[in-house]
Amino acid sequence: MGLSLALHVLAVVIWVGGMFFAYMILRPVAASELEPPVRLNLWRHVFSRFFPWVWVSIILAPVTGVMLVMPYGGFAGAPLFIHIMTGLGVVMILIFLHVFFAPFKRIKRALDAGDIPAAAKQLNQIRFLVGLNTLIGILTVTIATAGKYYLV
Repeated sequence: MGLSLALHVLAVVIWVGGMFFAYMILRPVAASELEPPVRLNLWRHVFSRFFPWVWVSIILAPVTGVMLVMPYGGFAGAPLFIHIMTGLGVVMILIFLHVFFAPFKRIKRALDAGDIPAAAKQLNQIRFLVGLNTLIGILTVTIATAGKYYLV
């Protein structure tokens, strides 16, 4: 149980922390300091380095999460905050899958073709979805940590 909890928390910290850093720190600096072609290439490479970690996280978090509900006799006996956390986690995974297989794929294709406006459009979509996922991730972490005190 201890190892499952540690792996679960590490997966979430890597994913949500990475999104928070990218959205709140890197994005504003890149937007103010870099011209669009350079900025778009930076994001392509940042995503290429970050997304493998997200893949590990979206596999590890659900697997370890299932192990963590076993003391409740499975999901049927789990408290409400576990169900909310799980539902929000599924939404976050679906958003990431969309980002990875749609706008991220299109931004790479646009940059390879030298189509900066099309790449910028895809980056804007990714920015919105990462911002949304960051908010959901912060909410999920809050529910996961405080939920047992308020959402029994």
